[in-house]
Amino acid sequence: MLRRRVLRLMPELIEEPTRVTAAGEPPKLIDEFVGKVNTGEPRLSVAHMRSPSGWAEPGQCPEFDEFTLVLRGGLQVDHETGSFTVAAGQAVQTKAGEWVRYSTPGPDGAEYIAVCLPAFTPDTVHRDS
Repeated sequence: MLRRRVLRLMPELIEEPTRVTAAGEPPKLIDEFVGKVNTGEPRLSVAHMRSPSGWAEPGQCPEFDEFTLVLRGGLQVDHETGSFTVAAGQAVQTKAGEWVRYSTPGPDGAEYIAVCLPAFTPDTVHRDS
């Protein structure tokens, strides 16, 4: 007689994030909760970002879509045809293959959540040199 295995699924607590190295200056804090680094998840990444006033990173042309929800301050988004600021309570979506550069020139910097599909990796972000 063949016994059937019952797969029992249950929620998994993510007890803490992993701090990952950020690009740009002055340094910002990135805490990955879900993604390749913290959980091994390749489908998406979820990270809590805190960037100081004056932070800027090189432009990039990533292989992933990115959804960013600003919690505090403002995030400047430069793109091929201009720029705009995403304020607290707003969000921005950038699509894979599109050039974008993020910065926080305002006096309060920014705190935000970034979700990348598929998960962020240094090899798939393609930063400007």
